[in-house]
Amino acid sequence: MTRHDNSDASEESAAPRLRVAGVSVGYGDAPIVRGVSLEVPDGALTVLIGPNGSGKSTLMKAMARVLPVSSGEIRLDGRPIGAMPTREVAKQLALLPQGPIAPEGLRVRELVAQGRFPHQSLLRQWSRRDAEAVDAAMRAADVIQFADRPLSDLSGGQRQRCWIAMVLAQETGILLLDEPTTFLDLKVQVELMRLLRRIAKEEGRSLVVVLHELNVAAAFADHLVMMKEGRIRAEGSVERVFTAETLREVFGFEANVLRDPASGRPVCVPIVGPVEAPLPWMAAQ
Repeated sequence: MTRHDNSDASEESAAPRLRVAGVSVGYGDAPIVRGVSLEVPDGALTVLIGPNGSGKSTLMKAMARVLPVSSGEIRLDGRPIGAMPTREVAKQLALLPQGPIAPEGLRVRELVAQGRFPHQSLLRQWSRRDAEAVDAAMRAADVIQFADRPLSDLSGGQRQRCWIAMVLAQETGILLLDEPTTFLDLKVQVELMRLLRRIAKEEGRSLVVVLHELNVAAAFADHLVMMKEGRIRAEGSVERVFTAETLREVFGFEANVLRDPASGRPVCVPIVGPVEAPLPWMAAQ
């Protein structure tokens, strides 16, 4: 598939394509994200982690312009994203939300073809170029063998690859994926993350992914962001951010952080400690 490098400026001088500056977001009068600033590295896999309710998904929705910001600004290619036409944004940035649902009986090729919607208009109908983009996306996500099968016939991991193929078919340089590995077996999570890392490395796309599995995040992230109570508490390389101290501060548990001998990446091992008292139902016996 086509590389999506930002060629308007050199790597050294070019600002990141997606920038968040002092953004607050909420529902009604309740702020969820508070004064967050973030520069998404180009051509890299950025992972957001944090406890439930820390604002990860809310921030992602704001970056995708699904939720309006109450203060601050989000810029895409140097322009305020809120002022850009919807179709123009959709040609630059794609969002895969949590738990997407497809109509009953929808076939894989039909699902992936929906990623071409931003490229359609009254003057530009479905073309050979669209069909080629759909096939390329299915090959990249390794689902082309399922092209004519109903999505509902596939396993959870296979379905998630099909959804990823849909956003790949959109041919945007930036992909936002909200908890794409939730409810999947660890083996399937690892396979999906390998796919996402390959997309970033080989195609030059910028990916922002919300994850819950801490060690999976540490294994694959190029840039790691830890959130708590609507704010970014730590960000940077995995080696700098994924420490026992930040895990204690952000997640509230004690852990040993070791090094994987194969990859050199940090691995979190919670400290269980001694059992000081029997559990209530054990004491009653």
